[in-house]
Amino acid sequence: MLTEDITVEELAAVRYEEGWEDGREEGRKAGHAEGHAEGLKEKELEIARNLKKLGLPVSQIAEGTGLPPEAVEKL
Repeated sequence: MLTEDITVEELAAVRYEEGWEDGREEGRKAGHAEGHAEGLKEKELEIARNLKKLGLPVSQIAEGTGLPPEAVEKL
């Protein structure tokens, strides 16, 4: 229970600030997850390029990396 009286405006300001902080944290987490996924995809492509340079067949590169054969062929 509140031990002091606060105005409706003060309560609204506090809740606004809490919502702002929650939104920023949610955005930060989403951005981190998106960046991580993008980094993993880049690593997959790098590995596929290296395997292709080594002369492995497209089908094996696709199977090993999880990339579609069409994507491997374009590398």
